[in-house]
Amino acid sequence: MTLRVLQGIDSLPDPERGRGCVATVGVFDGVHLGHFHVLRRVVEKAKERAATPVMVTFSEHPKEVLTGHAPPTVTSLDHRLLLFERAGIATTLVLEFDESLRQIPADAFVREILLDGLGLRELVFGFDSKFGKDRGGNPESLGPLAREMDFAIHEVAPLRLGGRAVSSSAIREAVQLGELKKAAVMLGRPVGVLGTVIPGEGRGREVGFATANLDLHHELKPPGGVYAAFAMTEDGELRPAMVNIGTRPSFGEDGETVVEVHILDFEADLYGSNLEVFFLGLIRDEVAFPDSPALAAQLEKDALATLKLASKAPSAWRIPGAFLPIEGSSPNDLG
Repeated sequence: MTLRVLQGIDSLPDPERGRGCVATVGVFDGVHLGHFHVLRRVVEKAKERAATPVMVTFSEHPKEVLTGHAPPTVTSLDHRLLLFERAGIATTLVLEFDESLRQIPADAFVREILLDGLGLRELVFGFDSKFGKDRGGNPESLGPLAREMDFAIHEVAPLRLGGRAVSSSAIREAVQLGELKKAAVMLGRPVGVLGTVIPGEGRGREVGFATANLDLHHELKPPGGVYAAFAMTEDGELRPAMVNIGTRPSFGEDGETVVEVHILDFEADLYGSNLEVFFLGLIRDEVAFPDSPALAAQLEKDALATLKLASKAPSAWRIPGAFLPIEGSSPNDLG
């Protein structure tokens, strides 16, 4: 099933609204286990009602408008759309969170966007989920409107690991600190990034390790270093890969941080395509080498380390899962 994306309020009313939908609303940055818990319920409820499972999200983080500063996103919009599709969502409405949208009261948002625009039949809330002006829309405040307009409200209990609710802020902190295993447990998959392959300077090819340079579209990335990973190309194939995050000191550079991916035993023109990368573990820090032969020798060792980590991955992660893109233990069995 291919995700149908509606862009903005001007795309409403949805021609398919007559079928009705089960919807949830939120940024869902990271699309972590807690979010998948909600999306799973949306898909299940929609199936029960023979309705369309719908996600309503925002192109930018609302905090950019609310506070003037948004945190780095764990997942970009393109990455979230990919993960929504994998979760079974059929339609996603992407709204620009601007000052005018901020001022829409929750009941008007439900009437104009969810009911009239999408044919809402059931609204699913996640843990502490609120929307509308002054975050006034929640299961309690919208109860009278639900009874008046004959739609159901369902609230999903929080998913807790180790007694704490899973949150995007906790994942963001873990990724920034390089605590990738901790972040992976909360995500339900290895930490990953989605980027567009852009032209580089061809330095990797000079030492026998051609790389794809990624534009991450402001998506959060782990600290600098050389990582073992899986790379998923647009054909859906997963291949072992080495990822360098850093400033390429061996080439006398010390400027902007770049993300370079070398896919093992793979040759193809990837320019302009999207590449998804799942980090399996840190191999080593980025260091400067005295010459190209020394760098090439180390990269050979890095490739062997990557293959070793990749060989162990299938015992820990299923790719793809029914709902999670890379699924480990059941959420109920974690922590």
